[in-house]
Amino acid sequence: MSGTSIRSTALEPAPGTPRSRRLLTVYGLVFLLLVLIGLFSLLQPGTFPTWLNFRLTAGGKAVQILVALAVTVPMVAGKIDLSVGYALGLWQVLSLTLQIRFGLPWWLACLVVLALGAVVGLVNALLVELAQVDAFIATLATGQVLFGITLWHTKGQQVVDRASKRGAFFDHLGTWTIGGRQGIPGPFLLAVAIGALLYVVLEYTPLGRYLYAVGANPRSAELSAIPRRTYVVGAFVASGVIVALGGIILESRLGGVAQANIGPEYLFPALVAAFLGSTTIRPGRINALGTLVGIAIATVGLSGLLQQFPGKDYFLGPLFNGLTLIAAITIASTAGRRRIQSSERHATIATPSPATPAITEPTGKEPTT
Repeated sequence: MSGTSIRSTALEPAPGTPRSRRLLTVYGLVFLLLVLIGLFSLLQPGTFPTWLNFRLTAGGKAVQILVALAVTVPMVAGKIDLSVGYALGLWQVLSLTLQIRFGLPWWLACLVVLALGAVVGLVNALLVELAQVDAFIATLATGQVLFGITLWHTKGQQVVDRASKRGAFFDHLGTWTIGGRQGIPGPFLLAVAIGALLYVVLEYTPLGRYLYAVGANPRSAELSAIPRRTYVVGAFVASGVIVALGGIILESRLGGVAQANIGPEYLFPALVAAFLGSTTIRPGRINALGTLVGIAIATVGLSGLLQQFPGKDYFLGPLFNGLTLIAAITIASTAGRRRIQSSERHATIATPSPATPAITEPTGKEPTT
């Protein structure tokens, strides 16, 4: 790899671009987030800009952040994992049933769930890399299998720990806070910390640069001696572990009640956050910090709308998520085309012009150029 340069695939502002335009290009969604917060604070001053609203919203979004990050990692490698929502449902069920049906201590049940999450990620990677099945089809099929296993394991019914056999500390995993009972929800801080760590790893380490190279151009990555399959497998395994952690926290928050159909509803907002995040911080490519901003945009927007129009949650949620995803994909696609056009222009400029052909004079003198 000596002498090999892997350039960023982000749509960086061109040198000489005005500072205001650079800031708008890179941090446009962050500015939009601040505008939404200010707008809904003015419209709902008694409920929206309150500490209670923040605590309730942040505590409930920890799982959604983890699912969105689980989607983000394979997308960096150029793949998509649609099994995460169905896997989340299975892991939240197993984290409870392993304790109340099989008698495992809570910590061992959590370790088993995390290990199974890694196994599912490995299966997805093998289907995509070895069997050469399209990632969209492979992970969708895997998700359906996981959903079927969940329904079989629960017999399609709600699982309730009526005898309180789960570990006493287990419920604390999803409810702990920093700063007392009215402090910041701990799972939310944990999810944000994982997102920040992923951003640092992907942006500032060779592992992250190689993963972006695999996602941008797999063939070029192989020619650069990057073990493409290893990085794709690692991305799917990491995704599986992250979503397994989300399943554990989700069940801990539910307090001894598990439902088989609770996972898939987290998939679509996760995709919205990942696509929306690709238009900020590092515009033009998927990035973990952008995913966090995407989650924040979706959370603030939906929370503000539900407070502004109470009782309309039965249609506002799907409508808002769908419109946001359309906008995110449109912006990301436009940014991608601009990046390709910019690369082509740079390649044209960098290509040396052909030498001027020699002109032979009819007088018999030596040809001059």
